[in-house]
Amino acid sequence: TLQSISSMIVPAFAGTILLFSCKTDLQMVDALTDKERLPSVIAKNIEICYTELGVAKLRIIAPETRHYKYAEEPYTEFPLGITVYTFDDSLQVESQLTANYAIYYEEKKLWNARHDVVAKNKKGEVLNTEQLFWDETKKIIYSNDMVKITTADGVVFGEGFNSDENFDHWVIKKTSGSFYVEE
Repeated sequence: TLQSISSMIVPAFAGTILLFSCKTDLQMVDALTDKERLPSVIAKNIEICYTELGVAKLRIIAPETRHYKYAEEPYTEFPLGITVYTFDDSLQVESQLTANYAIYYEEKKLWNARHDVVAKNKKGEVLNTEQLFWDETKKIIYSNDMVKITTADGVVFGEGFNSDENFDHWVIKKTSGSFYVEE
């Protein structure tokens, strides 16, 4: 009869809706718990000090840090910016770097600072760029972006930059700018 058919269709239809809604909920749970895309640790107002033989060499300050331990390539992100100080053996600041965003790739030992990057060395020279890399293994910093370096002798503009990691000895690949020459 028509009534018995409808009594079978309604439960079957309800079961189908239930299965689809469960699948959607399971997909949502999987997306929310995807370990690779979620930070394993979030820290606020951090300060990290690196030492060598008990002597401070590096100090990092950041308002927020996110560590992605389960990513295919583990990394630490500094989404609200970073300030980094390097020190000589006498604990004098050798260089300082600030950026509005940074990321550190653990396996490559590569830092990537972006957005309003400013680096200063102990000679008072100041580098401004939008992206700067620090390769810990090679002990170099570099950029492929436009750079501006202000020295006691003038301002140098260019594209591309290489330096030792303390920003003491640097080279701009393509230069332009003003220089003061003593006569």
